[in-house]
Amino acid sequence: MDGGIPIGQQSDPTIPQIDVSRPSVARMYDYYLGGKDNYRVDREAVDRVAEAMPEIRQLAQENRAFLRRAVRYMARQGIRQFIDIGSGLPTVGNTHEIAQEINPDARVVYVDNDPVVLAHGRALLAADDNTAVATADMHSPDQVLEHPQTLKLIDFNEPVGVLMIAMVHFLTVEERSAVMSRLRDALAPGSHLTATHVTTDGKAAEAVAQIEAVYATTPTPIYFRDRAEIGHFFDGFDLVDPGLVTLDVWRPDPEDPAPDATGWLYGAVGRKG
Repeated sequence: MDGGIPIGQQSDPTIPQIDVSRPSVARMYDYYLGGKDNYRVDREAVDRVAEAMPEIRQLAQENRAFLRRAVRYMARQGIRQFIDIGSGLPTVGNTHEIAQEINPDARVVYVDNDPVVLAHGRALLAADDNTAVATADMHSPDQVLEHPQTLKLIDFNEPVGVLMIAMVHFLTVEERSAVMSRLRDALAPGSHLTATHVTTDGKAAEAVAQIEAVYATTPTPIYFRDRAEIGHFFDGFDLVDPGLVTLDVWRPDPEDPAPDATGWLYGAVGRKG
């Protein structure tokens, strides 16, 4: 796709221009998952990450499997509306597909600020009235909550499922309190939050430092943390069993098996009482 213009980029002035001079987190993640919607600068960054974390593609698949299990769990608790923050490029097993298998009328707003994600997402979802793509940045939660596409599909008087899969590790400690409390306060009782976060636990400091250095070259630096620090992202939520655990421990599903555990990610689902 080097040198190309993604679907809709030429004709839709609401989609921001693509910066191919720096790696994009969304396009890097697409490459982790074996996608083709990425540029050379993204692939080179991934190669540097893989030097420190050879199991990076396995991690991405493990993370995706957790997303599917978490969405199924929330949908089975009666959640019929979801906000997927930092959703990334469309792939197999998107949030709306999983949720609508259980609740056919489930509504999903995908939120991202990457122009490639926006172009492809809008093309994919053009015919689905119960899904939308919103251009917003999680660092500014009001953008997410007050976006016209969000307000069109999400009723904040009813429970909402918020997904921040492999996203909260892009928030600083200072941002954590402001962003997470704003999101939590906007949600009705019975709402759920699910998130995953990379960890330092059991990992070589040199590998962590190398990966953080690669992401420092993107517009979105990453911050590895231990389990106790990660737990604060769920402040104000009651964690559902089994709590904050490595992804392989969180309600494994024999009918939807995940790859072998990497131990690089913690995940949880929390419920607002």
